[in-house]
Amino acid sequence: MKRTDKETFVDAVRERLDRAPVMYITDFSGLNVKSMTTLRQKLRESGAEYLVGKNRLVKLALQDRDMPDLSEALMGPTGVVFGYEDVVGPAKVLSDFAKENNDRPTFKAGVLENKLLDASQIVALAKLPTKDVLLAQLAGALEAPMAAFASVLEAKTQEMSGLLDAYKAQKEAGE
Repeated sequence: MKRTDKETFVDAVRERLDRAPVMYITDFSGLNVKSMTTLRQKLRESGAEYLVGKNRLVKLALQDRDMPDLSEALMGPTGVVFGYEDVVGPAKVLSDFAKENNDRPTFKAGVLENKLLDASQIVALAKLPTKDVLLAQLAGALEAPMAAFASVLEAKTQEMSGLLDAYKAQKEAGE
């Protein structure tokens, strides 16, 4: 790799770090090219990106950043996942893909809001519902009390209408 290519790679990693709220570091050993292509496609669909590069260059890109020390995770075959849209989505995709592919890739570490995550924390994140599902659950939780309130108001309106009809009938009968 030429020096200019290395500099371009480091700049690209830094640019991705600036855009991504979450980063997961994985060990992709044991995956063939076809599996890696499938994984990259699934991650792209979830709003993430999978990047494989030299550990030394990734470490260089992480220098001068307000991030925890990831040097222990950057050993051996390393793939870096940058999640742009959702924190849970990429972790869920990686976890589901690993279940289908002999537990590959494996999580090494992650960074969420400049906090270091270990593999067990990332697996716990993967078990959470996605952002869209959580928003739908919140909307459902808010909708139920409002629907009940509207139902009560409608019942009272009908009751009042019935009372007015009865009053009108009583007045007509009395005249």
